[in-house]
Amino acid sequence: MKRKIICLTLALLMGLSLLAGCGGGSSTESGGAGGANTGSAEDGGGSAAGGEEGKIINIYVWNDEWQKKFNANYPEVKETSNDLSITYLNDGTEVHWIINPNQDGVYQQKLDEALTKQASAEADDKIDLFLAEADYILKYIDPEVDVALPIDELGISPEDVPNQYKYTQEAVTTADGKIRALSYQATPGMMVYRRSIANAVLGTDDPATVGAAVADWDKFYETADQMKAAGYYMYSGRADTYRVYSNNVSGPWVQDGNVVVDQNLMNWVNRSMEDIQSGVTHNTPGQWQDEWNKDFGPDSKVFCFFLPAWGLDVCVKPNVDGTSAAEDWAVCPAPQNFYWGGTWLIACRGTDDPEHVKDIMLKMTGDTAILRSLAEKNGEMSNDQPLMEELAQSDQFGIEMLGGQNYLGVLSSAAANISLANVSPYDQGCTEELQDAFGDYFNGKIDMDKAKANFETAIKERYPELAAGEVIWPDA
Repeated sequence: MKRKIICLTLALLMGLSLLAGCGGGSSTESGGAGGANTGSAEDGGGSAAGGEEGKIINIYVWNDEWQKKFNANYPEVKETSNDLSITYLNDGTEVHWIINPNQDGVYQQKLDEALTKQASAEADDKIDLFLAEADYILKYIDPEVDVALPIDELGISPEDVPNQYKYTQEAVTTADGKIRALSYQATPGMMVYRRSIANAVLGTDDPATVGAAVADWDKFYETADQMKAAGYYMYSGRADTYRVYSNNVSGPWVQDGNVVVDQNLMNWVNRSMEDIQSGVTHNTPGQWQDEWNKDFGPDSKVFCFFLPAWGLDVCVKPNVDGTSAAEDWAVCPAPQNFYWGGTWLIACRGTDDPEHVKDIMLKMTGDTAILRSLAEKNGEMSNDQPLMEELAQSDQFGIEMLGGQNYLGVLSSAAANISLANVSPYDQGCTEELQDAFGDYFNGKIDMDKAKANFETAIKERYPELAAGEVIWPDA
């Protein structure tokens, strides 16, 4: 019920003109032919079917990660502006990048503001494509909100992208049976560790041997004690283990109008405090912060991190390039299966560039050559199951950062078993507010009861539609 409330709230925000709309990128030499139903002028649907495409494609993103991948791999890219804010395509079309940070919901706020103006916006100002993560994608693909064009209205069918991991399409298939987004990646998690520390403490950096030493949580903490005794930290901070716990909960955050804190999340709280007190963690306050970034560097004494494949390119690489830590890494399975994130491309209803958008979505999520490039050059777990399974078995595939190790061999089986059954539109907010509320608890400034009270206040302020419900805590 509360999932519908957030959807209806966004629907009201969008305006009735968008909700009343019906369906709905120019064709390029390398593909992306037409046939898309683009809607009518009066419903904000942009150009009429078969009409002329606009010359500006507006894409909303939260950082430059996918922008860089697009610029390096989309075959129609001609050049970019000096400040990289515009990408020029071969046919003269301009891709304009609108970037707002994901943290604290800023990206969603700015995107929502733009969506309220979508129906009345000038053609060149309309959102054409936007990205969304697993933590909040349900908010945007709900058919009652109707801002995400079903891919069939662009002329795309599942048969056009047959190799994608099943869960990446199931996650964005709505109650009406429509697929409303496509992803270029799969995001199973792994343990990324420093070879030099493994050699110093365990006597080997062999992934199979290290994997056996962290095969479950009991073994992980036996190894953590060895690391501590040798003067190292097992992992950087509490946020690193959070996803391993949160991906193994028994239900979604919001149930019957109540915020339900799963027992596994309190297991994370209790274990994190124990690790802080015992000294097996460096106790960095959170990911993406300076202290955390430095823990990847050459002078760090932190042994491991929990990351998906994209973390190699986004988290590790920027902090080690050109240093002695540049190739000091290997991977093995984590003590428990998990995933982290996932990015989907969504065609926005009202786009005046449907055929450009179609071509971008097809090529960037379904072209085998591009997906191979993302795996080889960016350490990506690309959304092509047969290709990833092929590369996982290849003796020729590996990346320098991992000393030539084939990371896909660790991830390929896990990717096929990811489930997003417990994802809700509230995941990003609940995750951020829980970690923020318990920050002072972990630092000894408040007690458990105060941390819980702070979370209850924060989550109801962030989501006013949940104010009438309860926050239900587990017994332990």
